[in-house]
Amino acid sequence: MKKLLIVVRPLVLLCVVAASMYVGARSEIVWKNEAVNSAWSQVDVVLQRRADLIPNLVETVKGYAAQEQKVFGDIANARAALLGARTPADRIAANGQLDGALGRLLAIVENYPQLKSNENLLRLQDELAGTDNRIAVERRRYNDTVQDYNTYIGLFPNSIFAAWAGFHRNDAYFKAAEGAREAPRVRFPGKE
Repeated sequence: MKKLLIVVRPLVLLCVVAASMYVGARSEIVWKNEAVNSAWSQVDVVLQRRADLIPNLVETVKGYAAQEQKVFGDIANARAALLGARTPADRIAANGQLDGALGRLLAIVENYPQLKSNENLLRLQDELAGTDNRIAVERRRYNDTVQDYNTYIGLFPNSIFAAWAGFHRNDAYFKAAEGAREAPRVRFPGKE
């Protein structure tokens, strides 16, 4: 009996230690997963704020640039895609589409001097710029939180515990848009 007890005690102790490690790691994974969800919620809030500002900006520009219907349609489609996206990956893709459409809208503004001085447009542009700054901050926080989560569940023995508990890597990162690494070309009329 003593020999059996000598063998069983370490096994029981090993099982208790392994179980407590699992419970601790699983709890930490749940915390980190919820941090990812919370960070995503913050991104979602500022994306929604920008989506809410866009109709006002479009209506202000429409009064001056009625012939630019394609850009207005592109913005409406991009905004609808953003509002209709359900997953972070879909929202990230739709946000990239909206960024491009807004860039084209702001280029139109540059072509209409009387529009550039419109007080409503200037206020909306300031609000949009502030919102874009908030989006950049929240994107960074979100990416940092996702990276922390992915690193934690990728480390041994957390990777085993994460797999047992059904947690998987999250690859819904915000990335730079295509062409963002290229410096813009500045050309002055008559100086080309």
